[in-house]
Amino acid sequence: QVSDEAKYEADEACQWERGTFPYALGRSQPIAMQVLDVETYVDSGKGYDRTNVKLYGITRDGVSVCCVVTDYFPYFYFQTAQRNLSNILAGAIRRVGAGGQNLSSEVIDILVHLKIVRGQQLYYYRGTEEKQMFVKVSGTQLTLNKAKHVGTLFAANIDADVKFMAHTGIVGYGWVGVPVAKGNVVSAGRMTSRCQMEVTFNYKDLIVHSTDGEWADIAPLRTLSFDIECLGRRGVFPDPSNDPVIQISNMVKLQGKSEPFIRNCFVLGTCAGVVGSHIIECKSETELLEKWADFIRRVDPDIITGYNILNFDLPYIMERAKVLRLPKVAELGRQRNRACSVRDQSLSSKQKGSFENKVIDIHGRVIFDVLQLVQRDYKLRSYALNSVTYHFFSEQKEEVEHSSIPDLHNGDNQRRRRLAVYCMRDAILPLRLLDKLMSIVTYVEMARVTGVPLNFLLTRGQQIKILSMMIRRCRKEEFFLPVIDVTGDGQSYEGATVIDPLCGFYNEPIATFNFSAFYPFIMIAHNLCYTTLMKGAVGEEGVDYTRTSSGKYFCTKEKRKGLLPLSKYDLLAARNNAKNDLKKENDEFKKMVYNGRQLALKVLANSVYGFTGSTVGKLPCLEISSS
Repeated sequence: QVSDEAKYEADEACQWERGTFPYALGRSQPIAMQVLDVETYVDSGKGYDRTNVKLYGITRDGVSVCCVVTDYFPYFYFQTAQRNLSNILAGAIRRVGAGGQNLSSEVIDILVHLKIVRGQQLYYYRGTEEKQMFVKVSGTQLTLNKAKHVGTLFAANIDADVKFMAHTGIVGYGWVGVPVAKGNVVSAGRMTSRCQMEVTFNYKDLIVHSTDGEWADIAPLRTLSFDIECLGRRGVFPDPSNDPVIQISNMVKLQGKSEPFIRNCFVLGTCAGVVGSHIIECKSETELLEKWADFIRRVDPDIITGYNILNFDLPYIMERAKVLRLPKVAELGRQRNRACSVRDQSLSSKQKGSFENKVIDIHGRVIFDVLQLVQRDYKLRSYALNSVTYHFFSEQKEEVEHSSIPDLHNGDNQRRRRLAVYCMRDAILPLRLLDKLMSIVTYVEMARVTGVPLNFLLTRGQQIKILSMMIRRCRKEEFFLPVIDVTGDGQSYEGATVIDPLCGFYNEPIATFNFSAFYPFIMIAHNLCYTTLMKGAVGEEGVDYTRTSSGKYFCTKEKRKGLLPLSKYDLLAARNNAKNDLKKENDEFKKMVYNGRQLALKVLANSVYGFTGSTVGKLPCLEISSS
């Protein structure tokens, strides 16, 4: 016999899951999917290494999809003189033997393929627009690694995910058409992911949509916010090697909705009910963690959020799972039989100095830690959740001292109820903050503008944004990005002068100068770019070149229009378009989208200056930043 409580929990679990699958398996039309995460990996299933790409996304109906994209080969370039081409190609022919005839596709797949392409190096203006000879080397990752001894390389040190997205035109949180008719819809019993649908297809069949018009909207993303409570010892901060997890609260809401549609709390022991929420009582910590992990897999969230979950809640749960030998608890991502990975990341900034963060990969989902978001984007006196809540909402949550948690947990079910209410408030507040600050919409638009996955924006800093933009522009204009040996030799540039204010009370109006897009317009006006940089003065100043105040030379736009000025002009024009769309739009949600887009474009346009001045970046150019 099944108890009433068990029946209730079974019914509740059904409500956690996504809706029914609305697509016919024989569907001929592509399915529109918004790309949430991208993962490049090596598949050794056929006896040799093969590079595949997984795209995780959500349809307009809220269906989760995993796309396995095949037949994409990583690549890099090297430059060669024209006289060497015949020898290079002859060597390639000798490798495949008899021109590649009578060889199986499996053998051809593991070889390095060579192709002659034309373009120009990114650095320096050479007085001519003539294209130079480059050899494109593509193949499996293993063969590419063996081929990297050929000389000066181009595009060889770019992140594989970013390179694939630039190659196909995909942008973070952009829409694509999944070609189900040309691909293979994987049956439920053979799926490697936990998504509702899994499709395998050739990357050339992928349909990429723009981010304008009907493709400017955002799919009904599921955002899950959670918080944990631990039974620590008095006067000692909770230690995952000893102290158990006693409660985990969860709130789940859909993008665009104001209230969560799931409110629950997993509690160790009995607990009095909470109006409007579901209390799941557990007899042991093992049961609590296993039920919570199953809850995550059933809800299938797209975004996981909370307050300080990257450096506390998630690592704590992962460590407790190790201590209790519960490997399934760590399987929170969208891949079956694959645990989340946790690693330390050393970071530094002028504002915070050197510090360490945890980086957690929950494949197919985005971790959006509200604490790190607020620390990155706002200057506050205190970043405690209570202080942040008061700053943005002028209200304070009920505070429970950590020292009183053991008494509440060890008390009766009413006292555990008080702790559960406190825990659930800590889970709802991050959702309220995300809505108040429009964080998800703003970061989605930044991902679209820069072309990178959203999790890159949260973990990788400013460099990856500009690099992605440069890769796309260079691909369009046939320029090749060199691999630069970064030595960090101590060279630097002097940044902008900031004049100290004369503080005090003034009873007369104070006139100020506010330059619109100051740095971008300097770079546009003086044509500052990698492609316009000159090694010395050639020709007539003002006609053929410009000499900057730092003594650097750049050719005039009449000789060549730089990629950076062109990119900045496009960014500023796109920002003006977004601001105009914002003024015309009546729909409140679309207003948020356009506002997020114009803010993202503003940040990106102003970030190029710092990108060129980073001596440890992918494309340093102090000649630009110092000018």
